Amino acid sequence: MDALRLEDAVTRALALLQSEQGGQVVTLNPEIVMRARRDPGLRAVIARAALVTADGMGIVWAARLAGLSIPERVTGIDLSEALLARAASLGYDAFLLGAAEGVAEAAADALKARLPGVRIAGVWSGDPRPAADAEAVARVRASGARLLLVAYGAPAQEFWIARNLDLLPGVVAIGVGGALDMIAGRTPRAPRWMRAAGLEWLYRLALDPARWRRMLALPAFAALAVASGARARIAGTPAVITVRGAEWPCWTKPAKRI
Repeated sequence: MDALRLEDAVTRALALLQSEQGGQVVTLNPEIVMRARRDPGLRAVIARAALVTADGMGIVWAARLAGLSIPERVTGIDLSEALLARAASLGYDAFLLGAAEGVAEAAADALKARLPGVRIAGVWSGDPRPAADAEAVARVRASGARLLLVAYGAPAQEFWIARNLDLLPGVVAIGVGGALDMIAGRTPRAPRWMRAAGLEWLYRLALDPARWRRMLALPAFAALAVASGARARIAGTPAVITVRGAEWPCWTKPAKRI
């Protein structure tokens, strides 16, 4: 986990672009954490990512229960919009990959209207299955885009980026989930007060009750976070844990990063 504010996360991603190093960006939420607990492949993808932000207030709260200082939530949609604006000012093009047919195109139009000067070099709905990788990679390479937003949903988008990033040198790729649907206006975003209170999940569930199976991960995550935080504080002496090169006070022994 990178303990960063939004503006710092944008700066870090831009540094990856400007250095031509590229890299994968994971916006981590409780559902991904719970999936990663039982999926070693997904844990490995997260561990190798160049940037991992706290997408979801549950992540921020869980970190604070353990004594870690995570300054704020950095969501995929907020990071994407801020990064697109900054990248355009530096001359970098973006490619929008994924979502349902027509959504990426609508998102590109909305971004151009909302962020004058934004540079969208290509869009394609594509397919997250490995058999379709070659065509998607060819389209991104042909566009010349250096910033790639992948909207296949977690964890398919994380696996897609991990499989293909070596074929896209210098590209910064972000898994953005349903961000393109929100940008395109197909899915309304929760009011600001609900986002600030950490209730965006409830708003999305009300809009799409079929998500209830996915939401079962949230109470399990909350129970684990409370139990883990309590154990850490009962354990005794405060220790120091290193999170991406920054030291933060913590009430537990340094643990393996997942």
